[in-house]
Amino acid sequence: MKKLLFLSLCVAMLASCDGKKTAQTDHLKSENDSLLMQLTQRNNELDEMMGTFNEIQEGFRQINAAESRVDLQKGKIAENPASAKEQIASDIQFISKTMEANKAQIAKLKSQLKNSKTNSTQLQKAIEGLTTELELKAKQIEELQAELAAKNIRIQELDQAVTGLSANVQTLTEETTAKTKTLSEQDKTINTAWFVFGTKAELKAQKILKSGQVLKTADFNKDYFTEIDIRTTKEVKLYSKHAEMLTNHPANSYSLDKDEKGQLTLKITNPKEFWSVSRYLVIQVK
Repeated sequence: MKKLLFLSLCVAMLASCDGKKTAQTDHLKSENDSLLMQLTQRNNELDEMMGTFNEIQEGFRQINAAESRVDLQKGKIAENPASAKEQIASDIQFISKTMEANKAQIAKLKSQLKNSKTNSTQLQKAIEGLTTELELKAKQIEELQAELAAKNIRIQELDQAVTGLSANVQTLTEETTAKTKTLSEQDKTINTAWFVFGTKAELKAQKILKSGQVLKTADFNKDYFTEIDIRTTKEVKLYSKHAEMLTNHPANSYSLDKDEKGQLTLKITNPKEFWSVSRYLVIQVK
């Protein structure tokens, strides 16, 4: 009877272990499936962006080939003006359309990168390079127009191409400038903080300290604070031998060090951690 009871207990324990292993296996499988799905999505996004990038590169290759044909026909204008002008007009029209298509593809690539979870600095630089190349091509078309005009050769399609491409470049430049300004402003906002230090009386006078509490009311004097960039400001001289932190900042993210005169300097050793709780720093000194 005892043996039977012992065997029953063993079977129950084994079943329990098997149940735990099965639960762990299911959990790991679920995590693995989730990671695999994320990886697949990321690869699909990269494939789509690289496809667009390759189409833009192919467009520039065709533009270069058309430019070579134009150069060839320029030398034949004296021999057969009508035929050469017709070929130049055809190639210029092709260049104009292809550059317009490339402009649209570059905009598409920018949108793909913006909406993607992939944060690729190299791809961003590549897009900037494509935009620069498009601007360069527009300038080359303008130079070609000037060269043909010097030979008293006017091609209506070339005039239209120059006007259109100049407008395209201007639009791209304005868009790039606007986006750069927006990113710069966002970057500044993200990395901005404010600090103030003063005696208890000074902080009370500016309504920063009220009823023993710091920054608890909205009417404190914001102009009394100094605005800083948290990426560059790592030290604040307090010009006092006694200081007390009134705002919350993780203790392991800073130190208060004395100089040879015994005066304190706040040294921020881990800016990300230090400013994670509050972007306002208030220090009471004596």
